Amino acid sequence: MKVLFVSSGRNGVVGAVVKNQGDSLKNSGVDINYFLIKPGLKGYVLGIPKIRKEFKRGKFDLIHAHYSYSAYSASLAGNFPLIVSLMGSDVFMSGIRRIIIKIFSKFLWSEVIVKSKQMSELLELHFAKVIPNGVDLTIFKPILKIDARNILGYPENKKLIIFVSSPDRSEKNFALAKKAINLFSDPEIELRCLYDISSSELNQWLNAADLLLLTSFYEGSPNIIKEAMACNCPIVSTDVGDVKNVIGDTDGCFISSFDPADVADKIKAALDFGRKTNGRERIKELGLDSETIANKIIQVYKEVLKN
Repeated sequence: MKVLFVSSGRNGVVGAVVKNQGDSLKNSGVDINYFLIKPGLKGYVLGIPKIRKEFKRGKFDLIHAHYSYSAYSASLAGNFPLIVSLMGSDVFMSGIRRIIIKIFSKFLWSEVIVKSKQMSELLELHFAKVIPNGVDLTIFKPILKIDARNILGYPENKKLIIFVSSPDRSEKNFALAKKAINLFSDPEIELRCLYDISSSELNQWLNAADLLLLTSFYEGSPNIIKEAMACNCPIVSTDVGDVKNVIGDTDGCFISSFDPADVADKIKAALDFGRKTNGRERIKELGLDSETIANKIIQVYKEVLKN
């Protein structure tokens, strides 16, 4: 099976989420090729004839577009069947943009994949397949905290809280994280932002950290939560996307409101927990490893091609 992955890409680089899914499908025997669209209206428009040409040249069985804007370009290129994965950011658009998604999904998209049940409900796409992104358990795995800190050159005595996103991304709500941390008077607590790092380095930070903090206004099915769970890292997160379902009743993982005092209380509870969680077992139990997710996507491909 030969599939053309279509997505936007900054600086000509495939996004980590799309690349991780492509790698998992390749490992399961699917021939994946990437077509990158330059971000911005001009890039999406100019991408239309290029997608058409690439699809014809490569003799692909189907197109799998990621994010709504890339899906519009792929749709107007006129190559089918077309499968579309909508991500968390696609849900929280204006009403008009949601209507456009519904129109395209009804008339042009062979199948729609969303990352959480909440997404399908908010978009009113009740026929959509709910398939979260999987986590590669060969990359994200537990190692001793002291070993991780030695690799990173991080002090043993510090209480390390990591926030995995650029603080400039407004939807990630870094302001709430900072307000919560400011309620502590402990100079040994450090809040560190991490972004634009490799998966292997992120694995080291997740193992070096005392907890992962996520304070987003909205999410679909955030990869970082599953990656932290795979490393048995304690978590404090706002109730967004499928986070509550993913962490379940895992000891050392906490759901907070958007009140800074409540976030601070949950951080204290996670720090007092003071040890690794059993999150990795929860990921396996839910079938959120990349191999299981890849098999679900392949099944969608087969059903679309059959029909």
